[in-house]
Amino acid sequence: MGFTDLVSDAGLTMLNSFLTTRSYIVGYSPSQADVATFKAISSAPDSSKYPHAARWYKHIATYSDEFATLPGDASKEYTSYGPDATAATLNPAKAPAAEEDDDDVDLFGSSDEEEDAEAEKIRNERLAEYKKKKEGKVKPAAKSVVTMDVKPWDDETDMKALEASVRSIEKDGLLWGASKFVAVGFGIKKLQINLVIEDEKVSLDDLQEEIQEFEDYVQSTDIVAMQKL
Repeated sequence: MGFTDLVSDAGLTMLNSFLTTRSYIVGYSPSQADVATFKAISSAPDSSKYPHAARWYKHIATYSDEFATLPGDASKEYTSYGPDATAATLNPAKAPAAEEDDDDVDLFGSSDEEEDAEAEKIRNERLAEYKKKKEGKVKPAAKSVVTMDVKPWDDETDMKALEASVRSIEKDGLLWGASKFVAVGFGIKKLQINLVIEDEKVSLDDLQEEIQEFEDYVQSTDIVAMQKL
């Protein structure tokens, strides 16, 4: 059904629920879907009642100067997005390929009371084949998309050098993505950067500590948003 009303409590509750496990309305970066939804809300959601919607609204507001250039179809209404698109917008590439239904595997063959040797042989062969098939299935690694803020000491910090230092960190299971500098006041800008991590290989706490070791540039780091793939 998509979003229908983003002004009433019911509409904002729907949006808040939708954003519980998402950083953006569609995909993993700001788009026209976020712009349309953002503009449909009259004011910032109450963070005490709608914490996820409020977090998203505040984040998208930082892109206000870039609304016109964000990717996507600007002609679509906000009602084009919402709950019905959940399965499609999370990560279509991760949708499991059609597989043979395990229920189609006859594990026990004939159930006749007087089961002969041939029937038992067939049953054992099927059991062995089924076990081998199950063992061959490898589960994909669990991954997360993260948006991180990296804050400098002051307005004299070399932000290009700060970003280069952050991106110099290389780990198995870590992929740096798009970034931008966001003004925070008094001439100071922070680095906001996206990254993808394999949950079992990369600890965000350890990564933040490693970034903060660049003491000439980095004052602190914060996780702005995190979404499971």
